[in-house]
Parts: sequence; structure tokens; C-alpha cells
Amino acid sequence: MEIAILSGKGGTGKSCISAAFATLNGKVVLADCDVDAANLYLIFNPAHEEEVIYVSGSKAFIDYSLCTNCRLCINYCRFDAISLINDKILISEIACDGCVLCSRICPENAIKMVANSKSRMYSGSFRNGKMVYGRLSPGEENSGKLVNMVRKKARETAKLNAIDTIILDGPPGIGCPVISTLAGVDRVVIVTEPTISGLHDMERLMGIVQKFNLNAFVIINKYDLNISISTRIKTWCKENRITLADELPFDKNMVEAMVQGKSIIEFNPYSEISKKIKIIWNKVTNQKK
Repeated sequence: MEIAILSGKGGTGKSCISAAFATLNGKVVLADCDVDAANLYLIFNPAHEEEVIYVSGSKAFIDYSLCTNCRLCINYCRFDAISLINDKILISEIACDGCVLCSRICPENAIKMVANSKSRMYSGSFRNGKMVYGRLSPGEENSGKLVNMVRKKARETAKLNAIDTIILDGPPGIGCPVISTLAGVDRVVIVTEPTISGLHDMERLMGIVQKFNLNAFVIINKYDLNISISTRIKTWCKENRITLADELPFDKNMVEAMVQGKSIIEFNPYSEISKKIKIIWNKVTNQKK
């Protein structure tokens, strides 16, 4: 069974919930699919038993021994990635889109395309099973493809180690990496917060989830910080026949647990919030597909 934990925006506590689910009981494969900002490895410190280079495209670089400063590349670059500074042509590694045009039109063949190979996928053991995660290097692209790699490795790892449950800590938003996280999962849990942006972004994400014909559970995290908006979220879920899994109170122990490198279940298993998360887990895992 694959369970995706998602959020319409960052900062809702999605990764805290994922970490709690991963340490409730039994062995799991935990996959951090938020490859642009992976953070679960900071809590669980998994062993790096495998490291795979991820090539996300290419960037243009200039061989100055061949460049004649003809400036043709500057005129043709539609991304404004090439400029003349102090009588030297420079290509911005961040702005370059890797479209290859400049290398094709350079009359001196002075521009070469070099593969982006700084991103990585890691896999290994952690204290409650196996963990897989990707880290997309700053400025590199195609995070959706890296998510696919992470998910494929997670499934292979689960099969090899006879583990039944895969937990996917997804990225926030509704972009390509979210689509890659959602495809083919069995359960979806959406974590939101009682803010206007939390409500609106949850609505957008739910639209994506429903296109996959998936039923989702909604968790309102830190619900007691704004009872009025929490009520609006509950009303919206009821009107749209969305299952509200539960409301979780604001608890400073959630932060302290992360500081200690633990999930809230490990840090304080008898707290109110831990008890609620256990109930939510049972609801999610026992639902008929």
C-alpha cells in the first residue's frame, strides 16, 4: 500500500505527519518526494547504502580559447542568460535553460553543453525500515523525473525487503513533482492549516487529487490557532464530501521532536497529538479502496 502525504502549500506540518506515520508500527519504506527541499533525512539520518547520480539536463559553457566575442549568442539567447561583462561573454548557470541553441549557432564552436550531474538519489536503512530520497541541486530541473526515480526505487526496495507499506512525503503545491507523487498511489492524506492560503491551496490540490479519482483524507494541523478558518475548512470538506480525518492542536513538542531528531510518536507517544495521529493512521490504512 502506498500512502501519499501532501499539502497545498509549504509549512503546514506535512513532513511532521509523514515522520509520525513512519514510526507508528512495523517496518515501512519512507520516500521523501519533496526533492527540491528534502528534509526527512535530517530527522532519520538514514544510512547511505546507495547513491545514484541524477542528470537533469545540461547547461552551456564557453571555451574561451575559441571564443572571439562575436556576440552572436547574446543576440539569439531568448532567456537573457548570456551577457557581455568587462568585454567578456558570460553565461549565467542559473538563467541558462539548456536549450542548446547557442552551441548550435556559435561560428567558432566555442560553446559546449555540459550535463547537470549534481543532483542525487539516496537509499538506505533507517531505524524503522528503509528510506529513499532525492536531492535536486539548486538551479537544476525536471524534479518530476527525479520523483519518479525515487518512487521506482521505493517500490523495488519494498518488494526486495517484503515491506507492505510505502509512505510518500510529497512536495507542496500542485506542480509536476506533485503529479509524479500522486500517480498510482492507494491513499492520499492532505495536511492543511487554518489560514486563508491554507484553505485555498488545499482546494486547488483537491482538484488535482480528484482528477486521479482518488479519495483523500484531510488533516487540519494547528487547528486551534484560528478556529474560524478551521470551521470554514470543515464546512468545505463536508459540502464537497471530503473525509476530514481529524484536527490536530498546535503543540510545541512537534518542533522539539524535530530538534531531537525524532518524530512526535517517538518523542512523546502518549501526548494528545500522538494519540490523534494513531487514530488517523488507523482510519487511513483501514479504508476500503
